[in-house]
Amino acid sequence: MIQIWGMTDVGLCRKENQDAYAVRELAGHTICVVCDGMGGPAGGRMASRIAVDTFVASLEGVLTPEMRGEQLREASSWAVSLANKAIREAAGATEEYANMGTTLVSAVTYDDGAAVINVGDSRAYHITPAGITRITKDHSLVESMVDRGDITAEEARRHPNRNLITRALGPDADVQCDGYLCALLPGEYLLLCTDGLIDTVTDQEMLFEVIHGGEADTCLERLLELSKSRGAPDNVTAVLMKNQ
Repeated sequence: MIQIWGMTDVGLCRKENQDAYAVRELAGHTICVVCDGMGGPAGGRMASRIAVDTFVASLEGVLTPEMRGEQLREASSWAVSLANKAIREAAGATEEYANMGTTLVSAVTYDDGAAVINVGDSRAYHITPAGITRITKDHSLVESMVDRGDITAEEARRHPNRNLITRALGPDADVQCDGYLCALLPGEYLLLCTDGLIDTVTDQEMLFEVIHGGEADTCLERLLELSKSRGAPDNVTAVLMKNQ
């Protein structure tokens, strides 16, 4: 059985929340998706909502109970392409939304695992009593710089261009997403989150709060308070999944 907790908050500096998330149970699978919109106040909010709604609705039409890892990864990738198409159609219909886009990270569970998809710099983490592992790879300028050895991962956290992403739903007709299969054994967690959390809370702090900080049902509240204690300059959104 999968337990799920979700939260989204405007943070301390933004005037509105352009993040969106959804959690659904479909055909014996748990679906979680988190998006971080961009492209102006109205556009960012619209893009993230379109992405979440289209992604979930697309999977609703194709998921079956017997589907497993690779099938779920392919279905999720297809749902991302439909979400991208829906955003582009909305952007083309109204000048106000012309430049909108969004990141996306999702997980769809099966047995003791999950198929994870991402576009942009929203992340998925696998958390166990033994440690925390980032599943996804950011599609961002600073991630490319880290890969080349130009800066360290710690320097990337403070880099002035850390929020410049190289992939998103909306800008490109053919969006490329990355897919992963992750084990999720009993007692283990998946954490999906936007960069509003990542930029203010370290991976080790996430690990501590999930495993040692207290009850799981208050974990996201504790992470949000930690983010706010450091200024929470962006919207903060996260979904925590636990395999019971």
